[in-house]
Amino acid sequence: MEILYLLIPLSVLLVFLIGAVFWWSVNNGQFDDLEGPGYRVLMDDDRPGPGLNPEVDPAISAAIAPRDGEGKKTNGSDVPK
Repeated sequence: MEILYLLIPLSVLLVFLIGAVFWWSVNNGQFDDLEGPGYRVLMDDDRPGPGLNPEVDPAISAAIAPRDGEGKKTNGSDVPK
C-alpha cells in the first residue's frame, strides 16, 4: 500500500511530461504535413546517379575490375567462369 505513495506521483509526473512533449511537438510543426513524406517516397527517382555508371566514372570501373590471385588487374578474358 505504501508503494502507491510513490507510484501515483510518478505517474502524474509522467503524464505531465508526456503532455509537455506532445504540446512542444504540436507547436513546433511536427504534425503539419502528414501526407507529404508518403508522396515523396512514391515519387522518388530510382534511376542511378551519374557517379554510379562504370563507363562514366573511372574510379568505379577501376574498383570493380577483375583481378588475378596476385592482385593484378586482368582484362577479363582469363577470369575463371
